Amino acid sequence: MRSEVFTRLFRAGRVCFTNSKPGVMTNFQENTNGIPLAGGLAAVSPSRIREIADIAFGMEGVLKLHFGESNRPTPDFIKAAAAKALEEGYTFYTENAGLPGLRQAVAAKYAELHEVNLDPLGEVLITASGVQALNVAIRCVIDPGDEAVVLTPNWPNATAIVHLYGGKVHEVPLAWDGKRYGLDPAAVQAALSPQTRLLVYASPSNPLGWVARPDEQRALLDVCRRYGLWLLADEVYERIYFAGPAAPSILKLCGRGDAVMVVQSFSKSYCMTGWRLGWLVARRDLVQKAAQLNEFIVSHAPSMVQRAGEAALRDGEAFVRGMAAEVQRRVRFCHDALRRMPGVTVAPPEGSFYLFPRIAGLTDSFDFARALLRDTRVAVAPGSAFGNGGEGAIRICCAADESVLEPAMDRLMKFLEHR
Repeated sequence: MRSEVFTRLFRAGRVCFTNSKPGVMTNFQENTNGIPLAGGLAAVSPSRIREIADIAFGMEGVLKLHFGESNRPTPDFIKAAAAKALEEGYTFYTENAGLPGLRQAVAAKYAELHEVNLDPLGEVLITASGVQALNVAIRCVIDPGDEAVVLTPNWPNATAIVHLYGGKVHEVPLAWDGKRYGLDPAAVQAALSPQTRLLVYASPSNPLGWVARPDEQRALLDVCRRYGLWLLADEVYERIYFAGPAAPSILKLCGRGDAVMVVQSFSKSYCMTGWRLGWLVARRDLVQKAAQLNEFIVSHAPSMVQRAGEAALRDGEAFVRGMAAEVQRRVRFCHDALRRMPGVTVAPPEGSFYLFPRIAGLTDSFDFARALLRDTRVAVAPGSAFGNGGEGAIRICCAADESVLEPAMDRLMKFLEHR
C-alpha cells in the first residue's frame, strides 16, 4: 500500500530523486500545486525580537541584551536531580497533567509564598514551558471570532496565540504618568465588546518591569466578574520582585469559582530556560480539559525534567533569593546609567529583569535596534515587538553579568550621543 501511494505521488510530480543510490532519498522536492497553507497563519506575525536575534547569531562579539535570560547556568543541584531521575528510570510517560509530586510541590510553594491553598491534583497542570501553559490556557477559552483584551506593552506571545486560534485582540496600553505605569480601568472597559472572552496581563511585566498592585489586580478581577470574562495572569517573573520575596499573585484575591488562570515557569527564577518546564493554575474544570489537550500537544513535560522541577521548588529558595538580589543590583545599575543618557526616559524598576527606556524622537524602534547592533554589537529588543504603546522604546534585559552590562551601557550612551 505504501509503495502504491508513493508511485502515484512520483507520477504526479510531487517527489523526485537526484543523484541517489538505490533505495536512498538524497534530495526531496515537493510541488505545492498551488495548495496554500492555512489562511489563519497570516494573522500571526513573526517575532521582531527573533529577527534581531537572527542577525545577532551571525555576528561575533555581540553583547546580548535582547533575549529574556541571564548568562547564569542552571544550578548544580537541579542538574543533579535530573541526572538522578534518569538513573532512577524517569524516562517513561507520566500523567498528562504532570507528576503528582511536582504538582504537590507547586501547591506547597503557593502556600509558602502567598498563603494560597491549592488542590494540587485538581488545580495545577504541569506544562512543557510557560509558553505552552499560555498556549493551552488560551486554547481552552478562545474560539474563532472571540476577542481578548491584552494590556500592553506586553510580551507578544499571548497576542499571537489568540490570533493562532482565530481570535481578535484589542491592545490596551498601560497608562504612563511620567513616573510609573499603571492600570486605566476606563480604557479596559472601553475595549470590551459582546465578543470579549479574555483579559490578559503580565505582572511583573515583560517588558516594563511594572508590578500590578493589589488594588489594580482587584480592579481587573472586578471587570472580569462583572462582564463574565476569563482573566489570564502571566506571573512568570514573580520571584524577581524588588519589594519582597514574591510579587503579589492574583490568586490571593480569588475564590475557587473565579475564572482565573495563572501561567508560570521555571525558566527565570531557576535559570532553566532551556529545560522547558512550567505550570498553569486554574479552576479545576479548565485544568481537567487542559490536561486532556496536553495529550494532543506534547503529552506531558519530560519526566526527568519534572523531577528536576521538584528539586528546584523544594531546595531552591536560597538560590532564588540570591539570584533575585543579584538581578536587582544589575537592573538598578542599568537604570542609573540610562537616566544619564540624552533623551532617555525610563520608569523606576519594580520587578522582572527588564527596563523599557523611551527615547525622544524615536519612531522606528526596529531600525534603531538593528543599527545599534550593526554599529556597536549591542543587541536589544525593539519596543514595537511588544504591541500598542511599545513604539518609541527599546527593551533591555539586565540579567547578564556586569562584564556585559557595563560595556553595553557605555556603547549605548555613545550611540545615542551620535544619533
